[in-house]
Amino acid sequence: MRVHAFVTGRVQGVGFREFTRREARRLGVGGYVRNLPDGRVEVVADGGGRALESLVSVLRAGPPGAWVRDVHVEWRDDHADLHPAGAVEFSIR
Repeated sequence: MRVHAFVTGRVQGVGFREFTRREARRLGVGGYVRNLPDGRVEVVADGGGRALESLVSVLRAGPPGAWVRDVHVEWRDDHADLHPAGAVEFSIR
């Protein structure tokens, strides 16, 4: 499965991307996180349903210093693979 999320609030300049990468790796989720010019954080992640649900919960909480106002989530079951040969990597872009 794939989740595409947009996180709004005070989510830039507070370690949100590193927090997301650490949690995604802990959950065995592949994908990436990046800041957007409009102040949001974008997360694209591939993995199992439970792992992705856990990641979304983590995004809603955020790291210390962040204030998450909203997480807009789009779920897809298109089996798109961000990583060749089944490699699981989660990066900051």
